[in-house]
Amino acid sequence: MINWAEKIGPEVKRMIVKVLESRQHPEQAFKVGLGILNLSKKYGEERLDRACRRALEFGTYSLKAIKNILEKGLDLVQEEPLFSEPLPLHENIRGSSYYSEGGGQ
Repeated sequence: MINWAEKIGPEVKRMIVKVLESRQHPEQAFKVGLGILNLSKKYGEERLDRACRRALEFGTYSLKAIKNILEKGLDLVQEEPLFSEPLPLHENIRGSSYYSEGGGQ
């Protein structure tokens, strides 16, 4: 199963390894793992790999989560950074040194 996952993509392989590690019974892991791998037939290998990466970022190792990501197209969404530009320097903005040097006391 891990070899099959590796052929699809590195994130799929990581997901299958996590699924195998997280289940108490091998039968449960096998069923979930096969379900994940079979999603590549419907959605394609590239999308499945991106969906697995997204699920891994959230610490979710379930078939349902990956299926939801694919069905809702969340694997296709490019997440933008919270701040595209650094904050400006200003005398009213306190830096990390303010708090670590006891400046707020």
